[in-house]
Formats: sequence, C-alpha cells, structure tokens
Amino acid sequence: MPGRCGLRLRLLIVLGSGGHTAQMIRLSEMLGSKFEYAYMVGYDDSLSVKKIIVGGQVCFVHRARRYEDGLLLTGLKALRLLIESFLVFLRVEPDAVISAGPGMAVPISIICKLFGKKVIFIEDWSRVYQKSSSGKIAYHLADLFFVQWPEMKEVYPRAVYAGRFA
Repeated sequence: MPGRCGLRLRLLIVLGSGGHTAQMIRLSEMLGSKFEYAYMVGYDDSLSVKKIIVGGQVCFVHRARRYEDGLLLTGLKALRLLIESFLVFLRVEPDAVISAGPGMAVPISIICKLFGKKVIFIEDWSRVYQKSSSGKIAYHLADLFFVQWPEMKEVYPRAVYAGRFA
C-alpha cells in the first residue's frame, strides 16, 4: 500500500507484553511485508522484542504505572510516557498506530490523532463483556476500533467485530 511519495505505509505497533504482544505479533505476521514497521515497547519488556517476527525499528518507553503506584507517582510517570511517546512519534513518523490495549498505547494514540495520523485499536481478546481502561479512551480516538467478541458490539456500537486476532 503506497503511502508518502509512493513508499510503504509505516505502522507503529504497540507491544504491551503477554497477550497484547501476542496479538500484535500475529497481526504483523498476517499483514506481512505490505507495510514498514516500527515497534513501541516498555523498557522492562525484553521478551516482547524477542518475539518480533516482521522486523522494524524498536523504540523503548517507560510504562505509566504499576499496580502498586500511587496517584501522584502514576501522574508523573504518565507525563514521562507522554514525552517519550512524542519523541517516538518524531523518530518513527508513523502513518498509523496499532494497539491491542496496553495503557502505554493511549499517549501515542493521542499524539498520532493530534497530528492527523490514523489510530487503530483492537480491544483485547480477554474483554468479552466489559471495556478496558485503554479501550474507554481509545474508542473516542480510533479511526478503526475492533472488538474480538460479538458481545462487545453492544458495549462499543461503532466497533468492527473481526473475531480473534490471537
């Protein structure tokens, strides 16, 4: 698919760890070499990097929170993630960001949206009846919002039901 000046479109894939990463790795395999890829990964997630099959630039960011963090610390970490996400955006220059729901996808999605880039969000396959925290925000940002269970169409009316990605 041609993008800027006939070049392939550049996709920024957010790898969150565990199931989020598995879904995004599977999606990049399905899409194959039609696109140019870059990956955004948490600094503490060396396992996700090892799972990348379709090569591309890897950019590391700090996660915004850990479950034991208090409100103030989470706010400071979220600000750091926002700044790091902006730097990733400048480095990668993506045409679109694709995520399956880790919290670190929200700041980069906001930045991409502000700069007129496409946001594609896939609500995690483990969400069968209820929204994820990231999904609640991404639903309003996403140009394309996928759910992996038909029941979630009731929760997200304008979502596209596409079955499971993993």
